[in-house]
Amino acid sequence: MKEGIQNKVVLITGGSTGIGAEVARLLASRGAKVAIAARRKEKLDEVVAGIAAAGGTARAYSLDVTDKKQVEAVVAAVVADFGKLDVLVNNAGLMPIRPMAEANTDEWDAMIDVNLKGTLYGIAAVLPRFLAQESGHIINLSSVAGRKVFAPGGTVYSGTKFAVSAISEGLRQEVGDRIRVTSIAPGAVESDLKHSTSGTARETVLDFYKQAIPAASVARAIAFAIEQPADVDINEIVLRPTAQVF
Repeated sequence: MKEGIQNKVVLITGGSTGIGAEVARLLASRGAKVAIAARRKEKLDEVVAGIAAAGGTARAYSLDVTDKKQVEAVVAAVVADFGKLDVLVNNAGLMPIRPMAEANTDEWDAMIDVNLKGTLYGIAAVLPRFLAQESGHIINLSSVAGRKVFAPGGTVYSGTKFAVSAISEGLRQEVGDRIRVTSIAPGAVESDLKHSTSGTARETVLDFYKQAIPAASVARAIAFAIEQPADVDINEIVLRPTAQVF
């Protein structure tokens, strides 16, 4: 269903590596015009160069999703550069795993700022535009940990992802007659996310991720949601490695 993707303008946060980069590559190969945003501009430029070499269209934007004004500015820049915006993929995320007893509030703050506030800032920046044009698609990256509490160690991470799932469903109920809303809940996926853990649980996390599926698997799920006809809204997709129990 390439025609459901072709010529759509898609903004992807956390687009420099992992899931975000794979989504950009796949959608560009199917004719979308992709805007990728993240803090590491040099990594973004590498992804853009690869897409261009393959005949696709992409542009890079420096972005810290925890900065509300930056998010608004990037959305405005994408619209100025491409003439419109059709899809937002809220993909940026952090996952430092640590027992709550260690009370690392800096990590808690970071997860709340990136996983939760970053998602909300993205929604806030695009929603007025989508409502005005009476079309648009917001895709939020949750997690299987947003459906089942990942404990011990991932309690706060699960809290942020449960919130993303709830916000996605609430947003669908509020604007679903005009704007499509999709929550993507992956299990273990090969990406930089596993490197967010630097404390006592690091080896446990790295061992868990030995069963990870490629980021391209999530990219295909996102493409499936986007390519549907305008009167079809894929509300939630859960995918995990076949070997993953959690």
